[in-house]
This record gives sequence, C-alpha cells and structure tokens, in this order.
Amino acid sequence: MQDIAQYLDGVAAIAADAGRAAMEFYGLDVPIERKADNSPLTQADKASHAVTTSRLRELTPQIAVVSEESAELETARREAGDWLWLVDPLDGTKEFIKQTGSFTVNIGLVHLGYPVLGVVHAPVSGLTYLGINQGGHVGAWVRRANTAREAIRTRKARMETLTVVASRDHAGPVVKAFLDQLTNAHVTSMGSSLKFCLIAEGKADFYPRIVPTMQWDTAAAQAIVEAAGGHLTDLHGHRLNYPPDRLRNPSTLAFGDDGVDWPRLFGEGTEPATGR
Repeated sequence: MQDIAQYLDGVAAIAADAGRAAMEFYGLDVPIERKADNSPLTQADKASHAVTTSRLRELTPQIAVVSEESAELETARREAGDWLWLVDPLDGTKEFIKQTGSFTVNIGLVHLGYPVLGVVHAPVSGLTYLGINQGGHVGAWVRRANTAREAIRTRKARMETLTVVASRDHAGPVVKAFLDQLTNAHVTSMGSSLKFCLIAEGKADFYPRIVPTMQWDTAAAQAIVEAAGGHLTDLHGHRLNYPPDRLRNPSTLAFGDDGVDWPRLFGEGTEPATGR
C-alpha cells in the first residue's frame, strides 16, 4: 500500500495553482459553452483542468487521472486501476459565472473504490480543506490563505438547533419539502463542495442531496468529511463508494454525528435511477 501522506501538500499546491489559473477568467465576459448534459463550460474550467491533470501526472505517474473535463470519461474510469485521482477542476461553474465566490477545485484520491485523500480549494476565499483517511494516517484540516493548517472535526448535533446545508441550484423538491418540515433548523444554501466542508469543520450538521452527482463531485469532499469524523452515505446509510462501471452517484446524505439516524430522519424515499 502506498504512503499517501507524502502527496497531501503537493496536491494542495496543485489545487491552489489550478484555482489561480481559473481566476484569470473571473469577472470577465468569457464565452459559455454547453456540454451534452447542458451544464456550462468555460475557459476557467479548461485552464484548471489542464493544470490539475498535468501536475497530478507529474506527481504520481503511476496513478490514473479522471477529470470531469477528460475525454472518453467512461472508458478512462473503467480502465483505471486500484488507485485513481478523481478531479473536478471547477466545482460550481454556475457560481463562477455568477461571481458568488462559492466554487472550488476538488482533487480526490480513490483506492479500491473508496476515497482516502482529498483537497478542496476555494480560490476566492483562499480556503483549502484537506483530509487523509488511510491506515495510520487520519486527519482533516483547513488552511486559511497562507496560514498554517488547523485541525478540524465534525460536531455533535443538537436537534433543537440543527444547521442544514443545501445546494443553491440543485436542492430539488424532495429536499425543499424536508427543509420546510424543520422548525428549529438553520438552513444555509451555497454551491460546490463547500457544503461538505462546513460539515467537516463542525459548522453544519446535515447535507441531503437527491439530485444526482458524479464521482468527481464528491470524492475529495468525502475523504475530508470522513477524516474529520463524518460520513457520506446513500439514502439507506451505506457508505458511498466509487465502482469503475458507474460515474453517477446515487442520492447522498452527508453528516457529522453518527449518533443520529439521519436516513430515518430524512425518510427513505425512492432514489432517482442511477446510470452513467
């Protein structure tokens, strides 16, 4: 088994450099392309993709890199070995276009179907979240701009004062109905993987996501949440995994306190059909 702790600082530097490449286009009137699923694609996505993929291949030439903007995604994912990098070079492209600051660079390392290392970098705020969860190496941290990294940990949930995070653009009717039923909860809406990071940092308790995500959307954040003591599961409480024959994730629940039966609280419903 590889000693992956040696990669953590290097991956954080790659994410920061990719963020700087994306920021070259921030606030500019850049052309917006549309991908096959109608999601937006900008020069910032492409610039960050170029940095992350080339630098990760330099750092670990023996590990495959699968980025959201890679060509032949399904083939690349199927042919990856036991180890692979899953990259979202610009998570929250809509937030980037709207200039909200709520977008990130996500880099996750997956081993045998589960994330073991993750970095989520927010270029506008300068926040970098890091996590490692393998063998004797377990820990999660946040680095604020150029300061030293600080350890982070999930918190114990207080049901009378829950903080629930939801996607600004992708909450969906099921999540909205759930939120409407909460009488004592504070709801925070934002884009990108920063929602997961709030749970890892002990600033939020629960993040339900019914609208499907892709593997690169969650791998980095899952490593951080789990390293901080939290969990990312499907609607039935099973740990989210990353099989080579499926790019799309099922609906997910992220939470910090496993003393609460979150799947029961949320209500096990019918998940959207999963596919590729």
